[in-house]
Amino acid sequence: MAEKKIITVFGATGQQGGGFARAVLADEGGDFAVRAVTRHTDSDRARELHRLGVQVVRADMDDPATLGAAFDGAYGAYLVTNFWEHLSAEREKAQARALADAAGHAGIQHAVWSTLEDTRECLSPDDPRTPVLQGSYTVPHFDAKAEADHYFTDAGVPTTFLRSTFYWENLYGAFSPQRGEDGALQLVFPMGSSRLSGIAVDDIGKTALSVLKRGTDLIGATVSIAGEHLPLADMAAALTEAVGVPVQYLPLTPDAFRALGFPGADEVGNMFQYYAECEERFTAARDLDAVRELNPELQSFATWLTAHTDQLRAAWT
Repeated sequence: MAEKKIITVFGATGQQGGGFARAVLADEGGDFAVRAVTRHTDSDRARELHRLGVQVVRADMDDPATLGAAFDGAYGAYLVTNFWEHLSAEREKAQARALADAAGHAGIQHAVWSTLEDTRECLSPDDPRTPVLQGSYTVPHFDAKAEADHYFTDAGVPTTFLRSTFYWENLYGAFSPQRGEDGALQLVFPMGSSRLSGIAVDDIGKTALSVLKRGTDLIGATVSIAGEHLPLADMAAALTEAVGVPVQYLPLTPDAFRALGFPGADEVGNMFQYYAECEERFTAARDLDAVRELNPELQSFATWLTAHTDQLRAAWT
């Protein structure tokens, strides 16, 4: 039996990297094996990966000297940064540069870099309706990733640029419905009647695995993915039916959303304003038929709901 090719996976104990790791583990007869990278090899998630037969190694994107060993001998890599851990565009760019330099030095043959659009191409920082953040950004966690794309090409890393979107898992996490004054559950988003592109985390992983299986076909390509594009009112109705608890959509204005004042509210308000005002451009880049060609198991929102009703109900009650 041929030895499996190692894929170095950053964020393997988180959502995206975890989804990719699960996709590889489920592909038992496939060509790839996961090397999970984490700062905390003794965490519960790291221990579970180790129990499943995954090699777990320690490295830290903020400490470039630790990265070389994580890539040593690997064929490919799944690379993702977590802006929400620190809320700094410059730190995220520094992490991306460190990843690119280490992957290039190691001679990685195919990297999938989890990136996003530069929102300023559609929603200008000169637009007075949208605050400029961190000096020059409209949506820092989008724009910084886009600015970091060239690090990988500059470092000579054969890269596919994977652009994802809103995780539906956020609906039982950071973007769970909130209780209104009358006790009703409300989806609070500043998107009016615009459609929100969403995707299941596991489908990000399955699609990324398919990209790697295609060999060199998609090196240098930008692959933009989603599972479905839905108005928030339709999402609220589907949630109501699936969970059996009434959920209403409360469409705030972007200014009202930014005024909620939680950490990152300006960032998130700008993000949803971008989703809404640049809807046609954003959704057109995510051709669902094309995504389904890469990932035939791509879930619709209804399919995802069926599989996650228990998690949603537990989070809301």
